[in-house]
Amino acid sequence: MWYVSTRGMAPRIDFEGALFSGYAPDGGLYMPEELPQLGRETLHEWSTLSYPSLVKELCSLFIGPELIPRDDLNDLIDRAFSRFRCREVVHLSRLRNGLNVLELWHGVTYAFKDLSLCCTAQLLQYFLEKRKRHITVVVGTSGDTGSAAIQSVQGAKNVDIIVLLPKGHCTKIQELQMTTVLRENVHVFGVEGNSDELDEPIKTVFADVAFVKKHNLMSLNSINWSRVLVQIAHHFFAYFQCAPSLDMHPLPPVEVVVPTGAAGNLAAGCIAQKMGLPIHLVVAVNSNDIIHRTIQWGDFSLSEVVKPTLASAMDIQVPYNMERIFWLLSGSDSQVTRALMEQFEGTKSVRLPKELHSELSEAVTSQSVSDEAIIQTMGRCWQENQYLLCPHSAVAVSCHYQQVDRQQPSPPRCCLAPASAAKFPEAVQAARLTLDTPAEILALEHKEARCTPMRKGDDWTRMLRDTIEHLSQQWQGRFLNLPA
Repeated sequence: MWYVSTRGMAPRIDFEGALFSGYAPDGGLYMPEELPQLGRETLHEWSTLSYPSLVKELCSLFIGPELIPRDDLNDLIDRAFSRFRCREVVHLSRLRNGLNVLELWHGVTYAFKDLSLCCTAQLLQYFLEKRKRHITVVVGTSGDTGSAAIQSVQGAKNVDIIVLLPKGHCTKIQELQMTTVLRENVHVFGVEGNSDELDEPIKTVFADVAFVKKHNLMSLNSINWSRVLVQIAHHFFAYFQCAPSLDMHPLPPVEVVVPTGAAGNLAAGCIAQKMGLPIHLVVAVNSNDIIHRTIQWGDFSLSEVVKPTLASAMDIQVPYNMERIFWLLSGSDSQVTRALMEQFEGTKSVRLPKELHSELSEAVTSQSVSDEAIIQTMGRCWQENQYLLCPHSAVAVSCHYQQVDRQQPSPPRCCLAPASAAKFPEAVQAARLTLDTPAEILALEHKEARCTPMRKGDDWTRMLRDTIEHLSQQWQGRFLNLPA
């Protein structure tokens, strides 16, 4: 299995190369050169598998046994999910009025990012130990990625992690989950800016190919292919849990509602579709609606400002995984994708070509959900089911309730739930509901915190480069002093 850049100007690489890369050298994102096609027989075989077993099957299709033998791969994935609170790792709650909620948040940080990041970290450790290498991971976060990335590598001997968080733009709990991990290899910066602004110095640093190579830099944001790979399993599991029967001809469709910001879960769903999974995708966004406008009208352009919403982890204006979707739906046309993305980077505004827009709106439908609708949905779900949604999950469930209220026939529907309500007490309070906060989240308040400020007016790129250089020197010093 080979991986190519969506912009077509970088050499193709194997899975290990894609795993250790951020952006490709030409600014694109890595995608498999070809997608495996799954027939009815394979889907039938997979339909009874647990979530971890599905992850193993999917990973084995995209990671050759010459890189990781199958037994080793199985062990890595078992280890990755060993800290999850729920035995089945993810859990489907079947609620009233046909509401199916797939809980993806039973990991250490109570968010879906734990699923892909714990697997990615195990894959990294496998290759690092084999190659006796050290890496520095750089992560920009809007809230959940940072804490899940930190948990996945904290304490690792051969990994340092630098996290940039948007000070005041994520919840207090999200921030504490990052700033209270006082391990030697964890370095957290609080940026006076939003999540799109803090991505700029990261992108600038990764654009310096020589610097990236010299310091063994990589990203764990969902620009990293391995994150998207694990997320494909969400869609297969949702389908198998909600499809009425796999004995029907043709296979029955299932609608999967994907709440998203950077479009990683959406890209994973589009890949699952292309592999032969009969799902209809509905993307649900908050008031930061660039993905919704792109699907509805082909208008891929920035708004003037990022609007703060109750679903704060989705307060994103630049959904970078849309580039993967454009490439996929244009028939792997890297020329079209490169032209689109270069225009977007230059002018912050692109009108999709008619043919690509038509492919996109056929593959995905979309809705934008206001804060008012989020609060109403949280309240209604509690009233009908005594079930507490986080604001991001409520964005998805709002789409379900709109369909139910229209009383139109539709296929079975599964709403992806990316986080536990316990992480968003402010939103729960706004919905006038009561939260039973887990003890480990309450304990965060009393822990020592450590965070370096990046203030407006500071040279963020210089600060980031200096930190990376310092960590490289430290590692070289430690490496030279290791016993022979």
